[in-house]
Amino acid sequence: MRVILLEDVERLGKKHDVKEVKDGYARNFLIAKGLAKPATKKALEWLELQKDIETKKAEEELKKAQEIASAIEGQEVIIPVKIGEEDQFFESITAQKISEKLKELGFDIKKGQITLAEPIRELGEFPIKIKFEHNLEAEIKIIITEEK
Repeated sequence: MRVILLEDVERLGKKHDVKEVKDGYARNFLIAKGLAKPATKKALEWLELQKDIETKKAEEELKKAQEIASAIEGQEVIIPVKIGEEDQFFESITAQKISEKLKELGFDIKKGQITLAEPIRELGEFPIKIKFEHNLEAEIKIIITEEK
């Protein structure tokens, strides 16, 4: 029996694949659990429509990610920190802190998107990479200054 997978099925295929499987496996497992549906002519037309919708959605997401990446590329973000008498930091600058500062500037960047090997604990300028979906990256400069 030919079926259209509605979800990824381990060792069988990915969502929207058309597969040939044994009748019992299709009826008793795949269709019963909502993982697939029979590949009728009408269902195949529906599949083509779904693929078109997902392609358009992916293109829109890519365009949006490109816009955000180009807007944030090269930005300089100044983060003032409290420093003690012997230049010791009272706090370290983490991806979370950078994310919060970027949100203040109007960029919705999650801390998981920020590539930071270890927290920053000194004054200066630091290049930071931000990763987006579709393998896009942008680089910003974090400037750590003493809070007055």
